[in-house]
Amino acid sequence: MRPSIFVRSPAFYRRVLMVALPVAFQQLITVGVNMMDTIMLGELGELPLSGSALATQVFNLFHFMCMGMGMGASVLTARFWGAKDLPNLRRSITILYRFCLGIASVFTMLALAFPAQLMRLFTEDPAIIREGTAYFQVFWPCFLLYGFSMTTTLVLRSSRQMRVPMLSSIGAFFLNIFFNWVFIFGKLGMPRLEIRGAALGTLISRLFEAAVICGYFWAKDKKIAYRPRNFFDNCRALLPEYVRIGLPVLISDTLLGLGNSMVSVVMGHMGAAFVAANSITSVTQQLSTVFTSGVGQAASILTGNTLGEGRVEQARSQGHTFAAMGAAIGAVCSCIIWLISEPVIGSYNIAPETREIAMQLMHSVAMMTFFLCLNSILTKGVLRGGGDTRFLMVADVFFLWVVSVPLGAAAGLIWHLPAFWVNFCLKCDNLIKAVLSLARLRSGKWIKRISVSAEAPGEAP
Repeated sequence: MRPSIFVRSPAFYRRVLMVALPVAFQQLITVGVNMMDTIMLGELGELPLSGSALATQVFNLFHFMCMGMGMGASVLTARFWGAKDLPNLRRSITILYRFCLGIASVFTMLALAFPAQLMRLFTEDPAIIREGTAYFQVFWPCFLLYGFSMTTTLVLRSSRQMRVPMLSSIGAFFLNIFFNWVFIFGKLGMPRLEIRGAALGTLISRLFEAAVICGYFWAKDKKIAYRPRNFFDNCRALLPEYVRIGLPVLISDTLLGLGNSMVSVVMGHMGAAFVAANSITSVTQQLSTVFTSGVGQAASILTGNTLGEGRVEQARSQGHTFAAMGAAIGAVCSCIIWLISEPVIGSYNIAPETREIAMQLMHSVAMMTFFLCLNSILTKGVLRGGGDTRFLMVADVFFLWVVSVPLGAAAGLIWHLPAFWVNFCLKCDNLIKAVLSLARLRSGKWIKRISVSAEAPGEAP
């Protein structure tokens, strides 16, 4: 039976909103924190703004790796939640935490021991490197704090628990704004720390967020009932399936993070004006597409839950519905970016050259956001929720690293094209993957079976 384009049940749309709205609101708060950092540091000039923007690129790579680990695990946790298999659900969380601890430790050591070398990956400007190094000297504990809070948030979402992560993000948002104001500008008798103050404000907010989310999940949650002692569970039986499903997601999201970093590398070698302009447009794009992130995670969770319940045809219909949602949301987001580009850029204290570059980038972003939204909801939502992670990994790696990155680097560093076309080339993989994902959705090959070879000893299924 051919699935209809739209799911007709109102209950389905209510479930989408119940997942998407809290996720979108939490994402909005996160982007708001980044925007406030950008605005406050922008008052100090382009060098602190550029230093913070490039230092944050290292954190963004870690963020993508956390999302990869968490979303890979959530494919399993959503299925196990739908099947009411709590022992295997807890084992998948344990594997997730072990990976998280290892990767966060590596990033922490790099930020402590080699901050200047990390900055030189993005720019050769000594002044920007100096600012970014100062940022890392305060910021480094955030890798471990954010790693556990982000992965725990994704686990809570897979079991449709949105309230605690959302409330913790609200608290972190206001703490970040307050302590940024205090330490960047030296208010209330505190020293004026400038870029170090931005890092300190972020550290305090991350500490609060991790304490609330992880404290709740490890001590209070009764739905999954995961406790610190579960970190030492025997997970050998589940590990092969976790690697089969989760490792392609981790590789895919890590390479996507590296690809985003390559955008910063290209623009970092085009000068401080380009870096500052890109930091402005990046925040605007993130702000306008927060609902896309919420719908994408709703698509992954609900698809996993539905397949876990054994309702394959329902999952197909949901996939077509989410594709239509992605196209509609993308069109709205593109229009919003185009309409607000001039007032947003006008609110920053930047040079005329930077303003012109930012306007070109904003118009390019407006055009590409349509394909970004459609691609994101399909690849990070429907197809990933169906377990089609190996196909997605190949598509992400090929089109990003064989098409977008080389084309974008040539456009910016060899051909010296205008900023509009540099950004278009660097993001053109979204256009290609949107078309490819629609074809994959129609084929039905994205629905994969998940199994566990055996139960771990000492626990009942």
